[in-house]
Amino acid sequence: MSNNRPLRPARLAMPAVALVAAALLSGCGEQSKVDPELTASLIQPVARVEIQAVKVAPGSRTGEQIVKAICAGCHDSGAVGAPKTGDAGQWAPRLALGHDGLTASAIAGKNAMPPRGGAADLTDTEVARAVAYLANLAGAKFTEPPVEQ
Repeated sequence: MSNNRPLRPARLAMPAVALVAAALLSGCGEQSKVDPELTASLIQPVARVEIQAVKVAPGSRTGEQIVKAICAGCHDSGAVGAPKTGDAGQWAPRLALGHDGLTASAIAGKNAMPPRGGAADLTDTEVARAVAYLANLAGAKFTEPPVEQ
């Protein structure tokens, strides 16, 4: 019997694996040469979103601001039976109540509209301004209460 057996692939790979392991382990214990602050700044997002609450002084909003921010959601589309902005036919029976009557309805809530149009922070004067502005778009001639400076 001869000693000429074929070499197994595993026997050939062992020295290569040992060299790779030695190379990898040789770096253990060394301090990283990468600056962590630089790394953090480089992986920052490209853009940021910052949300800030805007405080509005009670009573300082105009009728137009209130209508655009709160009332338009329903009145511009006529959602849930709200009279559409600027539609004189839909507003005619409501305008007959006068400014005070419409304001009282808006403060108390009417049908699907919650009190103060759902904006509990509106003052009575702000509601009166919004009512005047919205009604005037449908042909009323109401005077919007002034914003005091």
